[in-house]
Amino acid sequence: MKEKDEGPAGGRRDFLMKAGLGAGITGIGIQATASLRSLVPNVSYDAPTTVKLGLPADFPDGLKFLPDERLFVFREGKTFHAISAVCTHLGCTVRAEALPQPQTVQTEGAPLRVTHRYLCPCHGSNYAGDGTNVDGPAPRPLAWFHLSVSVDDGQLVVDLAREVARDFRLTVA
Repeated sequence: MKEKDEGPAGGRRDFLMKAGLGAGITGIGIQATASLRSLVPNVSYDAPTTVKLGLPADFPDGLKFLPDERLFVFREGKTFHAISAVCTHLGCTVRAEALPQPQTVQTEGAPLRVTHRYLCPCHGSNYAGDGTNVDGPAPRPLAWFHLSVSVDDGQLVVDLAREVARDFRLTVA
């Protein structure tokens, strides 16, 4: 019987086999890590939730539609409020239709002068002047968003991630 040669050639072969196997496992591990890391973006591509709308003086009395934010901003003297223009059914942009006569309605205990109603062109949802859904497939009212005044430049700022009650009003000095 021949004994196994444990000389330099056998040790070298064993070492090279282990080194190659280790390099292959390391390469696969690095590639798997890079592939999984690519699933998590470095940057958020979401639109900002707080947006500067402009100086209060830039808003006329009544309604101003801001298409980029899909938002209706109302001004009555020095008082402002903002209503979403996004239909709660499937997200279409609603359009405002002027009422023949302004009305005053009680909205969560606060009087509100209403000059428009909202109609969704996609599936026929109708909303009252305060954003309450009155007809169609819309499951809930239009959202009202928080308004504030920027400390640094005095512009109106809307927080599109912060819904407020329908009695919210911002009065500027």
